[in-house]
Amino acid sequence: MAFIDSSKEYGDIINLPHPESKKHKRMSMRDRAAQFSPFAALTGHDAAIKETARLTDGFVDLDESMKATLDEKLVLILERSNEKPIVTITYFLKDEKKLGGSYEVAEGWIRKVDFYERVIEMGDRSKILLDHVVDIECELFRLY
Repeated sequence: MAFIDSSKEYGDIINLPHPESKKHKRMSMRDRAAQFSPFAALTGHDAAIKETARLTDGFVDLDESMKATLDEKLVLILERSNEKPIVTITYFLKDEKKLGGSYEVAEGWIRKVDFYERVIEMGDRSKILLDHVVDIECELFRLY
């Protein structure tokens, strides 16, 4: 490989000022560096992998005796609804993106139970599907 003496080859232009465009302003060093930043060809791929790896639980269907016990608990709570007893309800929340879901816990007082729509409305106006309730705890149950 031969060494090229730049002073001879480019001597006529080496000391000229850098050309500036009259139409476009000079790009900042930050913007210029961004042109050479890594490119993510598979955008969303990491999120898809994480979503696939996220675990969900299956819904456990209660037997008739457990459903009867829950009904008795609800009746007792509704009979004393004027006292607004605090309840803890464990229920199944269906996952919107994949099969299964998770078991959640809600705490508060029950505003009303709609047996036709099969929904429990809590004091904060949140709603729980009656058929997804797996357990109800309340201080009232300890009194009986």
